[in-house]
Amino acid sequence: MQTAYAPGRVELLGNHTDYNEGFVLSAAIDRGVTVTGEATGTGLISLVSEELGERLEIAEAAGVARQEAQSWANYPLGVWATFRNAGLPVGGFRASITSDLPLGAGLSSSAALEVATAKLLEKLFGLTLEPLELARLCRRAENEFVGVNCGLLDQVSSVFGRAGHAVFLDCREEKVEPVPFPAGVSLLITQCGVPHQLSGGEYNERREQCFDAARRLGVRTLREVSSAQLLAAPDLPALSRSRALHVVGENERVLAAVAALRGGDVATIGRLMNQSHESSRRNFENSTPELDRLVAIAQSLPYVHGARLTGGGFGGATVTLVEQGQAAAVATELMARYHRETGHTAQSCECRLADGAR
Repeated sequence: MQTAYAPGRVELLGNHTDYNEGFVLSAAIDRGVTVTGEATGTGLISLVSEELGERLEIAEAAGVARQEAQSWANYPLGVWATFRNAGLPVGGFRASITSDLPLGAGLSSSAALEVATAKLLEKLFGLTLEPLELARLCRRAENEFVGVNCGLLDQVSSVFGRAGHAVFLDCREEKVEPVPFPAGVSLLITQCGVPHQLSGGEYNERREQCFDAARRLGVRTLREVSSAQLLAAPDLPALSRSRALHVVGENERVLAAVAALRGGDVATIGRLMNQSHESSRRNFENSTPELDRLVAIAQSLPYVHGARLTGGGFGGATVTLVEQGQAAAVATELMARYHRETGHTAQSCECRLADGAR
């Protein structure tokens, strides 16, 4: 029996920039997905989700197809199918999946499951993959099998995480760089009580709107445009301008944040996080009233440097940059005020920046 683990990730800045060939700042966190299993030698694929109490068995000879009723299984099945399509010699296997990542929180439990499955298959079938190639295969599984046209952010974060470091990703060059995170601050992740669901269509819709804006601007992707150029562009429809303003601004905020990290400038990082959320709310419209309320409350509390939604949006979670040693007190006040004001129950946890898949 073999075991593989992959962490979830928190997106610090760079919201919806990955598929626009832009820049992202993220981090692997100290919660993730564990997959334990063995090769069957019979062609049978057997998957068990311990959290959901569900089992799925597929005879390999019958072919692996997308599952509608048990959608959780599409992530490991997609990785298996992608490996097979890439000519990698994988066969039947059985695996049990456990996780301490909250589902629907925007912490990329799906990518963690993909990466953990890939690491398990690598071990079971004697494969040796370069880390970036493994991340690319997992992204292909999500794009082509699951049907979410995500970029490389989530998988790279899960693979390349390093304790005490953020992950800086250049999505065009596919270059990854760890950046030391300042001491003296913590990350507080708060679920808003409204699940995050990218497969509902909003993610793919935003993606197409960004591509349309790039076509109207005469560039390949929005990475090639500055905020000044965008504001001066004539005849750009209001919706295209708003979507582009968010992505272009996010790219600029990521680069500014990396410089701030290197200088230990926590105040600037917090300010950039606040600006990012306001752009998500106003320009990209991927926030929700619940996320907005959590962010507004957090920003009003002492010891908080900044807050924003994290992940794709449309529900899920926020990330708050808070002074170390104050996270528990901030979380208590944040959850209490949010419940009083909205009637929803939030869940907060302090997360450490952690190592990647293993």
